[in-house]
Amino acid sequence: MSDTAKRFDDLSPKTKDFLSNLRDEEVETLGDGIRLVNAIRTVGTFMKWVIVGFLGFVVGVVMLGESVVKIVGWFRPPP
Repeated sequence: MSDTAKRFDDLSPKTKDFLSNLRDEEVETLGDGIRLVNAIRTVGTFMKWVIVGFLGFVVGVVMLGESVVKIVGWFRPPP
């Protein structure tokens, strides 16, 4: 029990006062808020990689199209 009490010694008095005055429902709300922020960060990371992947796909398709046109041009007779 003393380890738990010593764990909060380095907190500022304002933070200690805030935490000591929380009701049970407020603690639950804070827990929900933390989970919400983590979920938003996870979705944000996922969407970042979806966008990066999509842009990579588009650039790849453009490069492939240019290469195909170039190769087809090798087999056409000159004008």
